[in-house]
Amino acid sequence: MVEICPTCGLPANLCVCKTIEYEQQRVKIKLETKKWNKTMTVIEGLDSSSIDIEEVASILKTKCACGGAAKNGVIMLQGDQRDKVQKILVDLGVSPENLEVI
Repeated sequence: MVEICPTCGLPANLCVCKTIEYEQQRVKIKLETKKWNKTMTVIEGLDSSSIDIEEVASILKTKCACGGAAKNGVIMLQGDQRDKVQKILVDLGVSPENLEVI
């Protein structure tokens, strides 16, 4: 028996719900300076109700080879990772028009 997606009603292998969820995000990628002049890349705007932010943070930390955390719907990565994060989020399905790099 083929699994059916409860959201869209399509078979699981044809389901496009994840792609649609990523395309509808309005994401801000910005650089902040924390204590002792440590730079942090901050990713805001990912909807935690439809996307597993912990999983996205794990992917970003692995591909950027840096430390970080995901708290309160915000992903923080150590260092200036804005360009890498932008490319990775586009690869994950976030529309380039919905990304704002500050």
